[in-house]
Amino acid sequence: MLHRDVSLAALVLMFCIRSLHGSALPAVSSYEFTAYRMQQYNLGQQKNGCRGAIVVAEARSADEPILTRRCVIMKLPDFTAEKYLEAQRQNAAAILILLPKNIFSFPHETVQSFMVSEREALRKETLMPVYVAPEDEQLLYMYEEVKQAAATRTSSIFIRVLRSMVTATAFQILVSTNVPIKAITDNTIVTLEGVLPGAEEDTPTIVIAAHYDSYGLAPWLSYGADSNGSGVTILLELARLFQKLFRSQSTRPPYNLMFSLTGGGKYNFLGTKRWIEENLDHAESSLLHDNVAFVLCLDTLANSDELYMHVSRPPKPDTPIHSFYQQLEEVVSSRFPWVKVGLVHKKINLVESTVSWEHERYSLRRIPSFTVSHLENHKSEQRGSILDTMSQVDLKKLKRNGIILAEALARFMYNISDKGSPKDVQIFKGHLDFQDVRVSSLMSFLTSIPRAAQLMDKDPSHILLVNSLEQEFRHYLQQVHVHSFRQDKRDPDITFFDQMNQPIVMYRVKPAAFDLFLGGCIAGYLGIVYYAIQNFGFLFTKLKSAVKTKRQ
Repeated sequence: MLHRDVSLAALVLMFCIRSLHGSALPAVSSYEFTAYRMQQYNLGQQKNGCRGAIVVAEARSADEPILTRRCVIMKLPDFTAEKYLEAQRQNAAAILILLPKNIFSFPHETVQSFMVSEREALRKETLMPVYVAPEDEQLLYMYEEVKQAAATRTSSIFIRVLRSMVTATAFQILVSTNVPIKAITDNTIVTLEGVLPGAEEDTPTIVIAAHYDSYGLAPWLSYGADSNGSGVTILLELARLFQKLFRSQSTRPPYNLMFSLTGGGKYNFLGTKRWIEENLDHAESSLLHDNVAFVLCLDTLANSDELYMHVSRPPKPDTPIHSFYQQLEEVVSSRFPWVKVGLVHKKINLVESTVSWEHERYSLRRIPSFTVSHLENHKSEQRGSILDTMSQVDLKKLKRNGIILAEALARFMYNISDKGSPKDVQIFKGHLDFQDVRVSSLMSFLTSIPRAAQLMDKDPSHILLVNSLEQEFRHYLQQVHVHSFRQDKRDPDITFFDQMNQPIVMYRVKPAAFDLFLGGCIAGYLGIVYYAIQNFGFLFTKLKSAVKTKRQ
């Protein structure tokens, strides 16, 4: 009986050893990676984003019932507004979002849900650190482990304890810094302007504007493909095409064309505001001082079969904006009948300190203006997301929208409708057509680096991007000026904060119960060895007789 018990103990010990070997970690016990902190900024008196950075907590799945003082690990489908608010309610230590490399593989509904949650998270401030890290093999392994641990919470208490003692692996997330988060108030916002002079002096001016910066949960991951790389791309193509028409005296229209690329667009269009003030309040002479027909703002144009013209007040008949809208409808109905065109009227709320569209900055100074976008609602989540990458861009629709705007603008400037020309007349064709290669290369260039306003005057690659845009202007336009607006440190319009990216260390540890279990296994093993040594003669005799019996 005693020997049977010893044999049973040995079998249990062997099973435990095999279990430990089966749960061996596939990599080193610690892993360091770079994560990007949720952006933090003050816009006037309003505080937004993440105020914390330090994390020392155990990793847990968002499916766990208790998240207090834990670092919640989420993949893209897990990050919803409900789970984010629940983590806040339970005072979670932090949230770590794993960003997939390939967004194409996710359903449209999942991407939209993430964008909505991202917008909700950025609306208010939180003390809970929120980080985003690109997925890799080690982080995905951690995610699966904590997900599996959460699934065992529904098992019996015996299975949960046995798994915790034998196979469970805990992950400790550490973000430590001895430097406090500092405010940044010396950001420089750069605005570019260039002109194509009209055929005569004192001719009216048409302004084409777009903002070039991006916005999202984490500045270092905000590439802004649709919003607003698409607007910048169409603006640069319009500059190239109309430059060819303005080059000849015979085809130069009776309008000045002024192009403007502004920074700070995602932060209340601060660059546009300062540029307008510079031209109207400080410059001795400016085209904005004179007869402005209208300002056409380009925003989010790389997708959809819908085009909306956003205005602050409905255009009256026989006004330039009304005439342009008629030309827009005519181009679409004659050449692209499947595209829906609409007019969206939204009054400017003077009580609010922020504006919704770039044209509202001009409207506040009584300059006729409007914004063209494929978005009907200014609150759309697509206007600021780290998922706004090239996966959200349809280059064919981007080119089509550019053609529509170019044709409508040319028809208005040359007054083609009143001259009896066919409705389906094409001005931009042949050497005047939008170039597929150029449109694609411009979008690839603009989305090659993040264009968040916090980064544009700090990193050499971002400074190079602005310089490249300036060179594009100088190649096609005249009277090119670069306006650099530096904030007043004593009363800044916007305050950013540093520590936007942090090194994070992930430690793989076993729970305390594992040490007790391992100690018991070692004690049992030594006990078996000691018993075998003390009773070697007896065991040898038994083994010898068993072998002899087997032979007989």
